[in-house]
Amino acid sequence: MNPHAPNNVAGKQAPFQVDTLRVNDGDRPLGLDRERPRFSWQLKSEAGGMDSGASQIWVATDRELLEKGQADVWDSGKCENRSTHAYYEGPRLKSASRYWWKAAVWSSSGRRCDSEPAPFDTGLYPEDWKAHWIWSSGQVQTNDYAYFRKEIVVNKRAAYAKLFVSAHNTAQVFVNGKRVGGFGSPAPTNPQKRKYYLSYDVTDLLTDGPNCLSAIAHYLGGSGQNYVNGLPGFRLQLELVEENGARQTWITDPSWETLKEIPHAANMPYQQNRRMSSIEAYDARKLQPGWQLPGFDEGLCRKAVMAGIPGPDWPMQWQEIPEGTVEEILTPREVTPPGTPVGRQVFDTGLIVSGWPRIRLPGLPGITVQLRYSEDLDEEGFVKHNVCNEKQDRYYDQYTMQGGGQENWQPNLSYKAFRYVEVTGYPEPLAAGEHVQIVFAHTDIDLVGSFRCSNELLNEFYEAAIQTQKNNVLGQVVDCPHREQAQYLADSDLQAEVLLYNFDSRSVLEKVLSDFADSQLEDGTFPFVYPTNYDHPDFHLQIPEWDLHFGTLLWKLYWHSGDSRVLERYYETAKRMVDYYLGTADPETGLAPIGKGWHISDWPYPTVDHSPEFLTVQNIKLLQAVRIVAAAAEQTGHPDDFSAYNSLSIKLGRSIVEHLYDAGKKCYVDGLGSSAAHQGVNGLALYAGLVPEADVPVVADYIARSDWEARTVLSLPLLRAMFENGKGEEAFRLIAREEYPGWGYMIRQGAKTLWEGWNDIESHCHAWNGYPVRLLQEYVTGIHASSPGFAEVTIRPFVPEGLHFAEASVPTSRGMLRVRWERIPQAPDPVFRLELDIPAAMTARLSLDLMPIAGSLTLTEAEGAEIPPVASREYELAPGRYTLLVSRLG
Repeated sequence: MNPHAPNNVAGKQAPFQVDTLRVNDGDRPLGLDRERPRFSWQLKSEAGGMDSGASQIWVATDRELLEKGQADVWDSGKCENRSTHAYYEGPRLKSASRYWWKAAVWSSSGRRCDSEPAPFDTGLYPEDWKAHWIWSSGQVQTNDYAYFRKEIVVNKRAAYAKLFVSAHNTAQVFVNGKRVGGFGSPAPTNPQKRKYYLSYDVTDLLTDGPNCLSAIAHYLGGSGQNYVNGLPGFRLQLELVEENGARQTWITDPSWETLKEIPHAANMPYQQNRRMSSIEAYDARKLQPGWQLPGFDEGLCRKAVMAGIPGPDWPMQWQEIPEGTVEEILTPREVTPPGTPVGRQVFDTGLIVSGWPRIRLPGLPGITVQLRYSEDLDEEGFVKHNVCNEKQDRYYDQYTMQGGGQENWQPNLSYKAFRYVEVTGYPEPLAAGEHVQIVFAHTDIDLVGSFRCSNELLNEFYEAAIQTQKNNVLGQVVDCPHREQAQYLADSDLQAEVLLYNFDSRSVLEKVLSDFADSQLEDGTFPFVYPTNYDHPDFHLQIPEWDLHFGTLLWKLYWHSGDSRVLERYYETAKRMVDYYLGTADPETGLAPIGKGWHISDWPYPTVDHSPEFLTVQNIKLLQAVRIVAAAAEQTGHPDDFSAYNSLSIKLGRSIVEHLYDAGKKCYVDGLGSSAAHQGVNGLALYAGLVPEADVPVVADYIARSDWEARTVLSLPLLRAMFENGKGEEAFRLIAREEYPGWGYMIRQGAKTLWEGWNDIESHCHAWNGYPVRLLQEYVTGIHASSPGFAEVTIRPFVPEGLHFAEASVPTSRGMLRVRWERIPQAPDPVFRLELDIPAAMTARLSLDLMPIAGSLTLTEAEGAEIPPVASREYELAPGRYTLLVSRLG
């Protein structure tokens, strides 16, 4: 027997398991089309204390081959390392095919365990696309819809059938009338750079004989803020493998049919000022039943036409981010003002959600029901005519009834965000739940992290931050889910704090990087949001400080995942960006001037002085970006670049200190020549390590005792600087404070989602304000990654006054990392308990230097053995479960 072949028996005998198999961070992905996929796994042991010493991967065309110990595609060989991932190094995988893989892991003691086999599917490579882009006519018009259908005959039972679908802008697809896939698909990109497609396994939906493929496609085309116009189009390719191995392919082409009359009205107005979604005006009288099934009347159709998308075709890429999904169906509460005539009712969801309403009503011929949305109500108790803080009469959808029987409808071709829905036009009373429901929907990112503590205000804040974050991932990481739905670099960078520590979010954050890499202008800078119609004067805008967040977001994603391919993919983009700003530096001061664009050092309601030519925040963020390019150069094998950018970072750092630091007052000014010294500016400088060492205590005292001047953008580095420079109590009190301004103030006003700023005047669902969640997990429970991918971690808990317990779980590629501590009331000994759960293939350093320990302490592992410290209040820990008991706190 081959000792390196798969061996399930050995796995059964092993005291640990190999599971959570993923490919490119996806669970059983259906369309891999990138070279060198990344295989990863996790190790679990009930006893804890398990570590990896070696691993091996096998890839085969059939599960049975792996179970027989055969790998007909690739065998990695046994690799002696502690890694929990491996990159594919075998021959090029065939397109539109299913593969199986498994992993074996040897513990450091030599015990072996095998995973169960797991499948993954490949997508279509560029040369394998045969389908054409089609549309219903050669006319390009805004807010257009097309209803496509194609009858096919499957003569032999399908062993495997895959559907590959794309559209511009979105489509919903059906097989024999059954819906396939999620919502908001494909996610928005610049189609000239990359156009996403989706993959679906439809084997079980096809039958022998006639079948019908159909789709509803929607094109926006209004030069809106959060997409690229492109051209209207729909593309589908069905690959079927028969049981005898023969292949069949069906593609979109002019033989497809489109309905002559459709229920959706084209050219409807946009719902928002920024033109992201149109009013869905749906007339059910215009849709003939059975159009999605075989045998439909061809006389009601006409032939599709070629879409006119220029060649070469838009570069196709499989969409790795999840599609939109329905998380929950909510029953609202009716809040119609007393005395309102029948035919006008108001429903309250109780909090802002992304999604859409759903109506289920007895049909009345020709009756049009309108659904109007808002975050809030007017003085009379009806839904305001606005989108956030922008006046708008068009934030609604409408449905015209066919009549006869119950009619169900939901305007689900776009996301809305609202708390209240006003329903008008139906002449009978409507009951919440029975007639009106609310569909809560968003991109299907899993919530896997957690935080909870003894302060209920902070628990409510955590729930509000998580709800807000879900509302703000809608095919891209957006600033708000209603007014703009736009992807900003700074907003995404701030949201990454919550996303990385709480959600399975790597794919959506990498999409931010890929979108902005596609958007990069010739000089190396970026549009202020992307995707967008940058050539349109409404969105021809730049924010230099936002550009510089590309570097920090890139490094956060790499540090969390440990996947160096992220650096490799976006290294050149980051390099070109910093080259532009370094190239603008003044020869005398060495500082980058404000240059072009709109400057935002802080937001909202900024009090930073923006009048100087050389801004402190912009230059510090540039320095951070240059440091990241230098580190990325080192990690990706560019030694000359590392040396060059490292030298440039040192030079820029010296210029910043020399020209922007007031040594006499021991603080940073807002810009060259400014007399203002903003708290947030100094917090950023301290966090960036730009305060002279002797002055660090003075600056730390200054930012901690100052009135809270920083707002959303600068409060993140401010709080980090405070936590890391002995001002943890002050930082914690800012996060937990109930008075204005602050997060607790929002919660005390009844907010269940987070506002754009402290004032109750703009968006009430802005996810960039949720980063204190990460700070509580990172600083209060003490969970820090000490090396990329959490191979090494530091657990350094901070126990603030008045907090009796705190617990957090943080997802990592190696497994869930958990920490819980609590003060034990009315107990003479012990008075404090700390529990750690360190997953396999991870090592940890437990540091207790922030804890006021006045008595004895004991650290034990799960089996009861006591762990000695390696230094005063310092422990080095292998994977496992640990308990720390402290007899007395100071």
